[in-house]
Amino acid sequence: MKAQALPSLAPSLRPLLGAETVVLPAMNGVPWWFGESTEELRGRPLESVDPDGHIAAAIPLRNVVGCVIHASATTTAPGVAAHRMGHGLILGEPAGPVSARVSGLGDVLTRAGFEVTCSTRIRYDAWYKLWGNMTMNPLSALTGATTDRILDDELLRAFCITAMREAAAVGARIGCDVRQSAEDRFAVTRKLGAFRTSMLQDVDAGRTLELDALVGAVREIGRRVGVATPAIDTLLGLTRLFGRVRGLYPEEVRRN
Repeated sequence: MKAQALPSLAPSLRPLLGAETVVLPAMNGVPWWFGESTEELRGRPLESVDPDGHIAAAIPLRNVVGCVIHASATTTAPGVAAHRMGHGLILGEPAGPVSARVSGLGDVLTRAGFEVTCSTRIRYDAWYKLWGNMTMNPLSALTGATTDRILDDELLRAFCITAMREAAAVGARIGCDVRQSAEDRFAVTRKLGAFRTSMLQDVDAGRTLELDALVGAVREIGRRVGVATPAIDTLLGLTRLFGRVRGLYPEEVRRN
């Protein structure tokens, strides 16, 4: 499942959680716990990813270990996932230092064949990955193009740079300061070749769009910390309407 499905699912998880239960949400984008671990955002849930705080109410922050995935997989049938490339997992406590439970979990997952990094800055790790794929995913969904063709278009590449600068400015306000240049990040993306993003695959399969966690949350956080995001706003508006026309995004206006 992806982030947009979690608000409706989370209440059914609550009875499964004990005091020591670890919840490892391995999802893209800004996670629902991100704000509670951030001084500038604490006390009010991010409506883009946790409308009315239902996820936080069902899954206490004390149970959560953050996770960032660096791997590619796809759903080939209900309940069936096909792994394509990569084995990277970054684990970390939402609030910071590496704990005994993170180290223990890292050992278990390493023995299972993953390439695990235990991080003291899991919020930054999540933001950095988001900074790199926030533009590629929706632009590929809108155009039907692979990432190499998006980067080969000088106008789209310039738009990506502008949006990434906005996201970097937002990150700098919340302790997630990205110092890599957009062009350096593009060089990493180009190594994947003619890559079909997960959002483009979802469009082709008629699945809902993972838009709020990837783009809407950045806009919402920007508004909360006073950073303007006009390019990100445009990207969200275009992709949101694209999704609504095709029945892949809710018709009601999300509060972000």
